Amino acid sequence: MSLIIEVNHLSKKFKNNYAVNDLSFTVNEGDIYGFLGQNGAGKSTTIRMLLTLIKPTEGDINLFGKKLSSHRSEILRQVGAVIEKPDLYKYLSAYDNLSIFAKMSGIKVTKQLLMQQLQMVGLHDRAKDNVRTFSQGMKQRLGIAVALVHNPALIILDEPTNGLDPQGIADMRNLILQLSREMGKTVLISSHLLSEIELIATRMIIINKGKKMVEGNVAELLDPAHTLIEVETLDNIAAKRLLLQSAWAPYVQNNNQLQLMMDKKNVPQLIKYLADMDIQMLSVNASHSLENYFLSLTTQPGHVEFASN
Repeated sequence: MSLIIEVNHLSKKFKNNYAVNDLSFTVNEGDIYGFLGQNGAGKSTTIRMLLTLIKPTEGDINLFGKKLSSHRSEILRQVGAVIEKPDLYKYLSAYDNLSIFAKMSGIKVTKQLLMQQLQMVGLHDRAKDNVRTFSQGMKQRLGIAVALVHNPALIILDEPTNGLDPQGIADMRNLILQLSREMGKTVLISSHLLSEIELIATRMIIINKGKKMVEGNVAELLDPAHTLIEVETLDNIAAKRLLLQSAWAPYVQNNNQLQLMMDKKNVPQLIKYLADMDIQMLSVNASHSLENYFLSLTTQPGHVEFASN
């Protein structure tokens, strides 16, 4: 499997602050790659460097096995992107928008192909309607059609579900899965909706304050060893103090709750230990999700809690 994106020791400094700090990651061909982090973590800055909208302070970016700085035009012809809200002509129809952007890309397309693109994003029946009448979700889907008009191999989406209602989010999720499974596209998606990334991503990275915290296959990162156990007792303060003085201390989370991050197979031993120590338990709940995993990484001392939408 070939590498589509290879980022090595990438940094971007604005005055005295690093928006991105020594960041390295890889995206494989065919990945739906989740790019996760709190507001201000450096996601959008990284994406803008991938698209050559801003220059790195340090580090290298390779796309499709070639150095971005020296093969910019050749590489970007293989990339489609939607950054924040798509930039569309709101007083023109969906079809006319797509036709104009196709001409701007320097490619010749037929009416049939443009209509196929609109059908793919669910806008075939609204092809002649002005964009100003579209919902935000429809505009986002048209933006993706525009990004796909030159048939790129890599699609970069920066917060594509921002401002969408639940149906719009579901439509966007299905469209991203279609791009990957049916069209064979590699997709890098930045998002605050962790539950959505958990549903669609094959690999992901979590960054905080411009630095990589973890990267890998979603299935491996979300294994049972990272299960959040929440315990409710008659005296949580005393129970937590006891656990912090025991062999369970490394698993206790640094927050105001009585929570442990651990392999769920050890839960019976935990319950037995608490019972043996005469801790009266009211409930023990095990939950496992990408959001829990993220919070387990970012709520340690010196980190800032994730701002989820």
